[in-house]
Amino acid sequence: MATHYETLHPTDSYREAFAVEPPADPLERHLRPRKPGAFIVPAAASTAPQDAATPEPAGEATMPPTARVLVPAQWGLVPHWVKSASDAKLRAPKLAHAKSDLASTGTAFRDAWLNGQRCIVPMQAFYEDDFRTGKAVPTRIARVDGKPMGVAGLWARWQGADGEVIVSYCLLTVNANNHALLHRYQQPGSEKSMPAILNEGAYDAWLSARPDKAKEFMRQYSATALTANPVEKKADKVPKGWLE
Repeated sequence: MATHYETLHPTDSYREAFAVEPPADPLERHLRPRKPGAFIVPAAASTAPQDAATPEPAGEATMPPTARVLVPAQWGLVPHWVKSASDAKLRAPKLAHAKSDLASTGTAFRDAWLNGQRCIVPMQAFYEDDFRTGKAVPTRIARVDGKPMGVAGLWARWQGADGEVIVSYCLLTVNANNHALLHRYQQPGSEKSMPAILNEGAYDAWLSARPDKAKEFMRQYSATALTANPVEKKADKVPKGWLE
């Protein structure tokens, strides 16, 4: 699974696709583990990690139960039991993804899964390497219709002894060995995987599902709805006004 995805731009995409306000500070276009990203959770105070600069929800009379917020966070999960910030930084790149079939049992992800700390990670595209020519050819994978993707994820909150707080997240992946498009990518001989891309109509259901029902959302996204385009380098040309 590639460790590189493309964030949303322009900012209106957040409102149109996910009904959330865009980040106050634009994210880097090409995001990699340990970099500041963002995830979406319900706005309810009992669910959103409030100390991650999450806006305080309004009262029950004005805040609908399906309201969502965008939370700034580090890509690369930091489990709550990690002992130090330095250890957290070392672990983050290795915990950027969680196999959906192991998320409920894996040591690093189990607590987040069982506690219902599910989120949606907005992205415009993700990148995979195509090795069919004998060398790695970076390839941009996006929706055919050009709309943003909402990928299923897990989030965690870590707090050190000195009070330092790290809010983080990972992407959930599904097996893609038999996927008509994604089986072509990643290292030859390795298990193929792809992000667990959610259907737009399933966003709220995914966020509110019981842990024993959440795995029902872990499905391959249709190959006919995705397009793959080779790029000269992993960091595609950056349009004017974007951050690299």
